[in-house]
Amino acid sequence: MIPTIVLVGRPNVGKSTLFNRLTKTRDALVADLPGLTRDRHYGRGIGASQPYLVVDTGGFEPHTDSGILKAMAKQTLQAIDEADAIIFLVDGRQGVSPQDMEIANRLRRSKCPVLLAVNKTEGMQKAVVSADFHELGLGYPLSISSAHGEGVRDIVELALENFKEVEDEPVTDYTGDRIPKVAIVGRPNVGKSTLVNALLGEERVIAYDEPGTTRDSIHIDLEKNGKHYTLIDTAGVRKRGRVFEAIEKFSVIKTIQAIEEANVVILVVDAQEGITEQDAHVAAYILDAGRALVVAINKWDGLKEDERDWIKREIDRKLQFLDFAEFHYISALRKKGLPELFKSVDVAYKAAFAKLATPQLTRVLIDALQQHQPPISKGIRPKLRYAHQGGSNPPIVVIHGSHVDGVKDAYTRFLEKTFRRTFQLSGTPLRVEYKQGHNPFAEEEDKRKPGEGIVSMRRRKTAQRAELKAKKEAEDKDRRAKKH
Repeated sequence: MIPTIVLVGRPNVGKSTLFNRLTKTRDALVADLPGLTRDRHYGRGIGASQPYLVVDTGGFEPHTDSGILKAMAKQTLQAIDEADAIIFLVDGRQGVSPQDMEIANRLRRSKCPVLLAVNKTEGMQKAVVSADFHELGLGYPLSISSAHGEGVRDIVELALENFKEVEDEPVTDYTGDRIPKVAIVGRPNVGKSTLVNALLGEERVIAYDEPGTTRDSIHIDLEKNGKHYTLIDTAGVRKRGRVFEAIEKFSVIKTIQAIEEANVVILVVDAQEGITEQDAHVAAYILDAGRALVVAINKWDGLKEDERDWIKREIDRKLQFLDFAEFHYISALRKKGLPELFKSVDVAYKAAFAKLATPQLTRVLIDALQQHQPPISKGIRPKLRYAHQGGSNPPIVVIHGSHVDGVKDAYTRFLEKTFRRTFQLSGTPLRVEYKQGHNPFAEEEDKRKPGEGIVSMRRRKTAQRAELKAKKEAEDKDRRAKKH
């Protein structure tokens, strides 16, 4: 069992900075703003004598009775219960605070060892800075700097010294490949965190009736029906004109990165608010990223029959470009429709990594050409000869031929739908790319130049032949004159 180290402390003492240093990532958002981290954030520790897990927690307010701070405190208490060792961070530049005393009293009741880390001590006399923190009664204070790395390795090794070294075996999914990464995205307050908690069966992330509750992208391991997944809970994406805070801008960037990282994306839409333009914008970005997609219409149980019919018409009108995706009408709060939702996730993941044989792709291409030839462009019809697979997630079909730069976008969409329908690739977009054939026997002057049409090329060749003929006639005339 890999030991787990939990980082605990009041807001803005440097827990997320230390988390990023221990994991050698930038997974946790860092800014000079108290209360930025809210959910538990897990990561793999790197650089120690043995593998370990490190958990970043939100600022701990032990005696908060309501609001978002109460939910953050609950998350921290759950992390403490899971911990094998705790690193309690305090701010060496601000000294001991009453809140530090309250947290220390709570940690003394825990059953796992606690190490007291006095952070932000770079450039200071460490013995003098740490002297005041002896009154917390948690042993000898260790001076560190999470921003500069001073003393970080030593305190981690102290936390791990009582644990037997274990091998860190990579986990694989049910196909023997990597674990599917499933990102849950959407506008703020549509029920993304509630859906994550419903899938996990516990309050793993904070679900609060307030837009912008989730600020970071949280990676969570899930095992369902013997299959392993990594869920990514993301921050809500609002319209660009309504994003004012710098922290929210970083949250949007983290959400975009989560979409790029994921294999399958679950787009959550609020049925009670209808299909908005922002829903369509988020869906369009997922499509541009080429990710497999499942659409979850949440809060479906609170609608009347006529309202449900209206929502379905809105889906047909505003999200018609997602015809490859499966739509599910769910209630995350009441856990309705979730098994069917994840069946579609499995189907979409399988389709995104499907292996397409070259002979079959070429046969489908020939059938499509017999059904509908590509339109003539600049006086010549593109010739498409054969196809093969060029990548996965999304599946890419590379078609070789001549004059392929003249293929229209509408014909490309026709081929994409044909390939997806023939190979039954449900839940994933498919991209068609073209590769121009090369004629090794063509002279350089006979080739078309970039951006040159067939008519322009013919005119250039006619002018070249006329120039060559005039030059030859002039040479013959000079030769006859010399003879006479």
